[in-house]
Amino acid sequence: MIASRPGVAGRTCSGARMLYLVLKAAISGAIVAAVSEIAKRYPGLGGLIASLPLVSVLGMMWLWRDTHDPDRMAAHATGTFWFVLPSLPMFLLLPALLRRGVGFWPALGAGCALTTALYLGVVLIGPRLGLRL
Repeated sequence: MIASRPGVAGRTCSGARMLYLVLKAAISGAIVAAVSEIAKRYPGLGGLIASLPLVSVLGMMWLWRDTHDPDRMAAHATGTFWFVLPSLPMFLLLPALLRRGVGFWPALGAGCALTTALYLGVVLIGPRLGLRL
């Protein structure tokens, strides 16, 4: 049996739980690294793989494994859908700025700022439209 020690708020943090967390992080990180390496050689294929909802699917798998809660899963999937939409304009702004001679970091910063503003809009306006985020 794996020894456990008290964690936050009376929870225990066993070696198995820590190993599970490390495994989740390693798999998720490996996907990001793979996309980066593929995109170096084949930008289009890298973009295709990056556009796949791999992180979302992994997140749903981890959430399901941890909770087996259909209501939580449904809320998570719905929230993911509504938060993907405001992130999409960044993928139009970034190349437009780069093609106009703006440096990568300022262009990325502008894209992130736009996404943040649009996320804020979804958070503020979504509930008024009946969205539970």
